[in-house]
Amino acid sequence: MTILKNSIKLCSLFALGALTFTSCSNDDDNTGSTGNPSPTTSTRLYTSNNADGNITFYDITDMSNITTTSLITASVAADGIYYDGSTDTAIQASRSGLALEGFANATTQATQSNVNIDVLGTADMVSPREVAVNGNFYVVADNSDVDGDTTTPDGRLFIYERSGDAFTLRNTITTDFKLWGIVFNGADLYAVVDATSELAVFNGFLSNSTDVTVLPSKRVVVEGIVRTHGITYDANTNTAVLTDIADATVSTDGGFHVIADFTTKLDATPNGGTIALSDQVRVAGSNTVLGNPIDVAYDGNTETVFIAEAANGRILAFNNIGIGGDLTPAVNNSLVSASAVYLSKD
Repeated sequence: MTILKNSIKLCSLFALGALTFTSCSNDDDNTGSTGNPSPTTSTRLYTSNNADGNITFYDITDMSNITTTSLITASVAADGIYYDGSTDTAIQASRSGLALEGFANATTQATQSNVNIDVLGTADMVSPREVAVNGNFYVVADNSDVDGDTTTPDGRLFIYERSGDAFTLRNTITTDFKLWGIVFNGADLYAVVDATSELAVFNGFLSNSTDVTVLPSKRVVVEGIVRTHGITYDANTNTAVLTDIADATVSTDGGFHVIADFTTKLDATPNGGTIALSDQVRVAGSNTVLGNPIDVAYDGNTETVFIAEAANGRILAFNNIGIGGDLTPAVNNSLVSASAVYLSKD
């Protein structure tokens, strides 16, 4: 198994000449900060997958000298991913280990290094998906059926607190809908309503500190989406990006939606209302290579969208997104069963 696992490698990043990165913004770790970001000293895109469970990240700080690092983990499948720059730790939700796993000294490891787990959580989950981080709290969306009745949609949000070399489960929130992508905006948590075109909002999410069922503060429809999966939010530009996998059995019908001035539009939409397609930009079509775009990251300063495309096994990046439509990706890399992306700028 080790020989097979080590033989599966991600090809190097290419076709990045059109992209530039100039400022600091960590995707999926939004605490509501605004203002002018500080200069960027390094830019990396972290990825996970369900084919071999390894972590691959691209250092794209110097566009003329892009490097790729693959960390060989004990997992055989993984989903949500996050990078903690303060401790140089790459963290992913292991779908085989059913726990959060952190790997220290991530950026100083040689590519193809076998890495040990340095920060470990308990194996509480059943079907972990996306990870959202707020301070020392790590929230994992679990897509498994909770009550054993598949006709009643539900899901769980596992809330872990990181301390030293451990993730400790604080509490579990049950939802009345199936979960996938999640992201924080300050104290609020945005969660996609899997198998629908809806988005749920939980105001002051972490104030729920016991095991309990919590109804969202608001649910809205995102017009034009068939079935949403991934979501990210950039506080500096007030932009949200959601992915649309459409028919999960079709590898050509995916897309993503960019919503500028997002909180204004969300606040203006009542519970049960709709964010109109005219207030969004949709990217979809045969040139996009989008079939099942599972996860998304966004660089608000360069207006670049990064996609983990599962059906076609790709890591994709799109610029010039303002025009929408059938765009050709600026980056198109192989990654079998790509499951998550995270953009780190520090």
